[in-house]
Amino acid sequence: MTDSMQQMALDTLGAYFGYTSFRPGQDRMVDAILAGRDALGVMPTGAGKSICYQVPALMLPGITFVVSPLLSLMEDQTRALLAAGARPSYLNSSLTPAQQNTVLKRAREGRYQLMYVAPERLLEPRFLAFAQEAAADCGIGVPLVAIDEAHCVSQWGQDFRPAYLQIREFIESLPQRPIVAAFTATATERVRADIQQMLGLQNPATVVTGFDRKNLYFGCEEMGDKAKTAWVRDYVIAHSGESGIVYCSTRKTVDALAGELAEALGPSGIRVGRYHAGMGNDARRQSQRAFIDDDIQVMVATNAFGMGIDKPNVRYVIHNNVPESIEAYYQEAGRAGRDATRPAATCCGTVTIFACAAF
Repeated sequence: MTDSMQQMALDTLGAYFGYTSFRPGQDRMVDAILAGRDALGVMPTGAGKSICYQVPALMLPGITFVVSPLLSLMEDQTRALLAAGARPSYLNSSLTPAQQNTVLKRAREGRYQLMYVAPERLLEPRFLAFAQEAAADCGIGVPLVAIDEAHCVSQWGQDFRPAYLQIREFIESLPQRPIVAAFTATATERVRADIQQMLGLQNPATVVTGFDRKNLYFGCEEMGDKAKTAWVRDYVIAHSGESGIVYCSTRKTVDALAGELAEALGPSGIRVGRYHAGMGNDARRQSQRAFIDDDIQVMVATNAFGMGIDKPNVRYVIHNNVPESIEAYYQEAGRAGRDATRPAATCCGTVTIFACAAF
């Protein structure tokens, strides 16, 4: 990539996001995409993966599609980009048919720089027709397709979002093939190979920045159920001015612990929220919004909460139960300290992981 293009990328980064330089790994991903190469980024939670596709999307002509599994991510990032002066959009089931028609109409008019799309939407006839029209010679152009949480095509795509397995078919159906960039926080060599093969990445520039985040502290402690609840309560009170997440393995445990903590912490003025897939869409959305806006200080949740949530000031993460895998633990603990200042990734359970103040 030319020096002038690199300077344009830095100018875009500063104009929209207020940063004067890229974080480690971001520059290589942006360089590869702007040079016309497919790319695969394995970067830890909090490393700024979204910047890697947002900066090129704001520079390249046409509309970039960002495939994301979560409505919350689409809405949060669209809101943040709008506030930064960009022209984003999203298309998912939270919009009424009339709203979806409006979004597609405006997209055809070239009014958006990027569009967040659920994987299930890609092969839906109306959207597919729009995408093919946009990518044709006379269309507005589709320079880039970015895939977030790309490990879904390999590790548990069939269980979580089977539609991830259709992304390659969507890309190959476009009249002109766009640059394809895939992103994930954790991926073994086998999973990286799966991502490359199943998404049809062509000689991708691969950036693996490692998993160590020096501003996180990890630890563990063994205790019984009653002691756990008291420990969590005391920890939250001791960090009452900070945001945190408490993960539980089941919906029932979330409801029970959230109720106990709300009763115990209410007199201290600490608000407790809860989040799991058994709640209605509106209830989940309201709970998430309150946490993002700091109206709720601590969120008790299953692993349905947190993927793609860009809340920079989470200072601790507690696991009330042992996570199902080391990958899940790393993903969830990594939601602390995304602003890279003094977080604590904290977990506790019967035979478990606990951590306290970071540095």
